[in-house]
Amino acid sequence: MTTLKYLSGYAPSLQQQVQALIDQDRLGAWLEQRYPPQPQHLIQSDAALYEYTQRLKQEHMRSSGPISKVYFDTRMHVIDNALGQHQFVSRVQGSKLKAKNEIKVSAMLKTLPEPLLRMVVVHELAHLREKDHNKAFYQLCWHMEPDYHQLELDLRLFLTLRD
Repeated sequence: MTTLKYLSGYAPSLQQQVQALIDQDRLGAWLEQRYPPQPQHLIQSDAALYEYTQRLKQEHMRSSGPISKVYFDTRMHVIDNALGQHQFVSRVQGSKLKAKNEIKVSAMLKTLPEPLLRMVVVHELAHLREKDHNKAFYQLCWHMEPDYHQLELDLRLFLTLRD
């Protein structure tokens, strides 16, 4: 039995189901059934990702602080199960302190289905209001993306398949 490192927080029964799909070499087919092959989504550049993120923010989080930068990071790999990162950057400019919110997303998400990219962007946007992964954080994620938890699981299954 292989170690399902991306699914370690899930119920043993779910892990057993995934392991059975892996053992039968059917995980890829199962994911393909959920996400039929389609042309790559159009969010392939940093500018497109910024626009996509701003639309989601405008739709669900108008009162949150502005986002100064959103970009794909080609060096970002799955570290601590993260495919996105929210940074609150403070810089001194003269006698003033400038604070900016930046979001970076793994470039790997360019090749995955758009709903999985959306899930990561929603996750990082939620960090504008909630810094910790607490109940309020996940409620905000669910508010922006009702299928958030299923998409998070599916993304973890794609990562498991990739490994």
